[in-house]
Amino acid sequence: MGKPNPVADRPPPPQGPLARAAFLVGGAGLLIATLIDSLAVLGRHTGFAFLGSIEIVQSAVVLAASGAIIVATLARSHAAVHILTDRLSPAAAGRLAHIAAALAAIVFLCMAIGSGWLMVEGWGGHERTELLHIPFRWLRLIWTLAAALVAVLFLIQPWRRRGA
Repeated sequence: MGKPNPVADRPPPPQGPLARAAFLVGGAGLLIATLIDSLAVLGRHTGFAFLGSIEIVQSAVVLAASGAIIVATLARSHAAVHILTDRLSPAAAGRLAHIAAALAAIVFLCMAIGSGWLMVEGWGGHERTELLHIPFRWLRLIWTLAAALVAVLFLIQPWRRRGA
């Protein structure tokens, strides 16, 4: 008996159009943030000020975080501590997994409701970033939809086969 191989024991990456869309949106956000921040750092060292770079990076992080949380949920790869559940029977561990999924769904539903509330309250207010005037409403919409989708995924995943 050798040591467990965490790479071999990893479930396959999520498939399907939702996973691909979340991966593309999140990946685009990460690439944009990295590119803009790299250009800003290069500009600082060469005497070229890249005004508004922080605003662009912050906006791109919304895309990256939204895509990442959806992909992590689809892959069922959120952080988990198994100190208790590894010592329980499979039936008891399954019941606790269902409870944990329901609690996670409630947390993300609360985030979606709060974000949606902020979005609705500020929709007509023309709230924008200072330099580039990037509207917050679309960023809030993206995050609100992502949080709501994650809540739904947490509700339906316990009853679906792993990998389905």
